[in-house]
Amino acid sequence: MLISIKMKKEYNLEIEIPDGVECHADKHEIKCKKGNLELERKISAPNAAVKVEDGKIKFLCKKANRKDIAMVRANYFHVLNMLKGLDEEFVYEMEICYVHFPATAKAEGNKFVITNFLGEKVNRIAKILKGVKVEIKGSKISVSGNDIEKAGQTAANIERASKVPKRDRRVFQDGIFITKKPKGAI
Repeated sequence: MLISIKMKKEYNLEIEIPDGVECHADKHEIKCKKGNLELERKISAPNAAVKVEDGKIKFLCKKANRKDIAMVRANYFHVLNMLKGLDEEFVYEMEICYVHFPATAKAEGNKFVITNFLGEKVNRIAKILKGVKVEIKGSKISVSGNDIEKAGQTAANIERASKVPKRDRRVFQDGIFITKKPKGAI
C-alpha cells in the first residue's frame, strides 16, 4: 500500500513600501495611507499573517500547502494593486448601446439611474460604491477610483442593471457595456 504525504513548507513574500506611503497591518488587515488618501483591505488567508517591518509588507505562512500559497499570492497581488491605487486612479470606460429607445443615464449621489431603457417606464438603478466617481458624457461613461475592486464592482453593477433577461443577446443588444478596463492592474 502506497501512502502519499503532502509536505508543508514555509512560504513568505515581501513588498517594498514606496516612499511617502505609510502602512499598518494587523494579523489579517492592512491599511496604507499616502497624503489624505487611505485604502484598506482584509487579508483572507487564515493560515497566513501580514506584518509591516523594515519598510516592507511581509506575508508569512509557516506551514503552507498549495491552497495556502494560492491565497497568499492572491492577497499579495491585491496589496500591490492597492499600493498602485495610491498613486493613480483605475478607470473603466463604458458605453450605452441602444437600437430603438434612447436610454439615458445620470449619477445621483451613490445611485446610477438608467431611464427609458427599452422603453420601460420604471427606472433601473445601480449602486455606486464609496470612493468611486462616475462621469457621463453623452453615451460614454467613465468609472474611476483609487480602489480597483470598488471601481470594478461599480462598473459591474451598472452593466448588470442594464441586463435584458430572457432575451437572446445576439438579437437584443441594448445595454451598458464595459468597453475598456484599466491597464497595468495586476
